[in-house]
Amino acid sequence: MRAWHIAQRLADEPDHRHEVRLLTTSQYCELSSERFEVVAAGPDGVAEAEAWSDVMVLQGYVAMHHPVLGASEKIIVFDVYDPLHLETLALTKGASGPAREWHVRTSIEALNNQLLRADFLICASERQRDLFIGQLCALGRANPFTYDSDPTLRALIDVVPFGLPDESPQHRAPALRGVVPGIGPDDDVLVWAGGVYDWFDPLTVIRAVARVAEHRPSVRLYFMGMQHPNPDVPPMQMAYDARALADELGVSGNHVFFNDGWVEYARRQDYLLEATLGITAHFDSAETRFSFRTRDLDYLWAALPVVTTEGDSFAQLVQQEGLGLCVPPEDPTALEDALVRILSDKEMADRCRTRARDVRERFRWADVLGPLVSFCNDPRRAPDLVLPLGRPWLDRADASRVPLPTGDPDGSPSDQPSAEAAAQATEGASAGAGAEAGAEDGTKAGASGVTAPPGRPRSLVQLARLHYGQGGFHQVADRAARKTRRILSAAWAACKGTEGES
Repeated sequence: MRAWHIAQRLADEPDHRHEVRLLTTSQYCELSSERFEVVAAGPDGVAEAEAWSDVMVLQGYVAMHHPVLGASEKIIVFDVYDPLHLETLALTKGASGPAREWHVRTSIEALNNQLLRADFLICASERQRDLFIGQLCALGRANPFTYDSDPTLRALIDVVPFGLPDESPQHRAPALRGVVPGIGPDDDVLVWAGGVYDWFDPLTVIRAVARVAEHRPSVRLYFMGMQHPNPDVPPMQMAYDARALADELGVSGNHVFFNDGWVEYARRQDYLLEATLGITAHFDSAETRFSFRTRDLDYLWAALPVVTTEGDSFAQLVQQEGLGLCVPPEDPTALEDALVRILSDKEMADRCRTRARDVRERFRWADVLGPLVSFCNDPRRAPDLVLPLGRPWLDRADASRVPLPTGDPDGSPSDQPSAEAAAQATEGASAGAGAEAGAEDGTKAGASGVTAPPGRPRSLVQLARLHYGQGGFHQVADRAARKTRRILSAAWAACKGTEGES
């Protein structure tokens, strides 16, 4: 869905004539477009597309499976809307041994390689952006070249959430009411959009619905998809557990319904527009916190009141914008109360629908893809990946490390280098780069290619001025107190030594 709408938006860009190819490395390719090319490609096709392109937008594990992409000198945008490492941890939870370790290591390596190579990155939320900025910092991509040109780092990574169609949903054909046996025209229909995966919690929802049904027999819960649309992906354990629990509680087929297949993307609006509210539930985990649930956006598109568990970015939006109710994870009583409240309070449900119609305007694909479209309209290599020395900044930093001074300007030891010492080291690195680059004129840089830092001030007046400039009077007083303590400690040690000799 995401790749399709990205291709569509770039192909429709009015001010730039982008030629767009949408590639899948899967053998399943049944869609086509009049506005861009849609291709199922093997290794040769991927290599040909890399040679053809000026800019590549990649996601998932495709660059790992096809090294020609990751090794390309073309401009690369990595779409990291899915934190692979957190998803893999959630997906393999309960497993043990080398297989799980390999999967986790592979996901970490794949994501790190993307962050190291990307000329530009897009993620799905500000929370995700905070996560990835931390990872970029750890990998050295927050460096003088990326930071000085843009201290916000938005030129390196920006937010492109999942979006919604520009047009409002239209009901085209009956889908649930009067179609699914057991769901009538006047029932309270709760829809669970999307699949049932192991990091979701349908069990708490089924328990809550069973309780609601005891005093509100019109309640119906419909799971829109139990089988992943990719036929190569088998059903997950949670899908089996959900069916088993519904059978155990006696609500399967009368209050809880499972779609064995998958609702087509183009038909989902028929199901959503017949629903009373949208529901989703998940566990308290790092995967939840940094996730972006596309199914929740569909609820927004259909202007449905939402009941969801707390913890992810969409729950935060629900709370802030009055789109529904949020409950603690794995709390069937709280979930039951929230469902009853919205189903019983028509005015509240109407307010949620009105707010949803307003908020969904922020998530139109035409708008949310703005940062990516702007980058593709003026594509550029990341400044730290293309430097005068002909190799990325990280390679340069590794080959020519600048040892920062470990002492205070007065010659005394310190846990951290002074601000001036760090600045001098940075200046030395710049000078060294120029010296190495200019070696053709007969000059030669030092072994490290870095000019030694200039001498540091030593007089008390110079030291006082330095510390006052760095931190004001407080720092001057603090440094003076520290120096006094060191002098007294040294004197005391000398006295103790003299006593021992005598």
